[in-house]
Amino acid sequence: MAWFGSIAARLVGRSRLRRLGYGLLALVTAIAVWGASPQVVQARDWLDLIFRGVQVLQLSNLSDRDEVQLGRQIDQQLTRQTRIITDPRINSYVSAIGDRLVQASSRPNIPYTFRVIADRGVNAYATMGGFVYVNAGLMLAADNEAQLASVIGHEIGHVAARHAVGQMRQRAIAAGVLSATGLDRNRAVQIGVDLAVNRPNSRSDELEADRLSLEMLARSGYGQIGAIQFFEKLLGQPSPPNILSTHPNTRDRIAIARQLIQPRYADGAGLDNRAYQALLQSLFR
Repeated sequence: MAWFGSIAARLVGRSRLRRLGYGLLALVTAIAVWGASPQVVQARDWLDLIFRGVQVLQLSNLSDRDEVQLGRQIDQQLTRQTRIITDPRINSYVSAIGDRLVQASSRPNIPYTFRVIADRGVNAYATMGGFVYVNAGLMLAADNEAQLASVIGHEIGHVAARHAVGQMRQRAIAAGVLSATGLDRNRAVQIGVDLAVNRPNSRSDELEADRLSLEMLARSGYGQIGAIQFFEKLLGQPSPPNILSTHPNTRDRIAIARQLIQPRYADGAGLDNRAYQALLQSLFR
């Protein structure tokens, strides 16, 4: 470090600056010695990341604010590669259902965004931070509003239980990109987009989202039977739709849902097939 001392001596002619220069010299020397030890890998990672200007996320302790910000970045990527319906009537209708369910959820304290995708496939998915996506094809496949609400509630359940955060951490560990300091935000966005599109949820996550959806349906006044109606409807199709392709066995989910449904909440709002179909005709004409 002699070269640093000679340069610092020329730069600090005045006594105050000289003291500052010696302090900086001591700091750099301490960092150099500290960084040479194999026991301070985490500190070295932090220094590397600071110099590179990379923002890192601690997935094991991700705040609501960071989750929403990360979800917003993932949403920006998703909306670039999908065709989002901008019709205010359709968006308002789906958002109204979503907001009603959010108020009955276990996590109503973050902002939620509901988007309708111009895709005939029967599919829906969500990403962290309250972003939920519903295909137009799923809306058309449902017989009534309660069925649609059961799917939206399922996706809200994933957000409420922070499933995407846990999946991101598992994916980052498996890929070897989770350092001692955390995960690079840019890499996190890439993983988040892939998780949202490919829906690699575990059986336990899916069953928990089903349970949370049934709870939201009951608290918001929707008929819980709508969830079973929708699953049974999809089972009758010749080929499984996208929403079932990566999920646990649907018959098992139906059996479990039947056990969870409470008789006093089985019937409720949103079960009028004729009213729902008339509404869809006005929205998608």
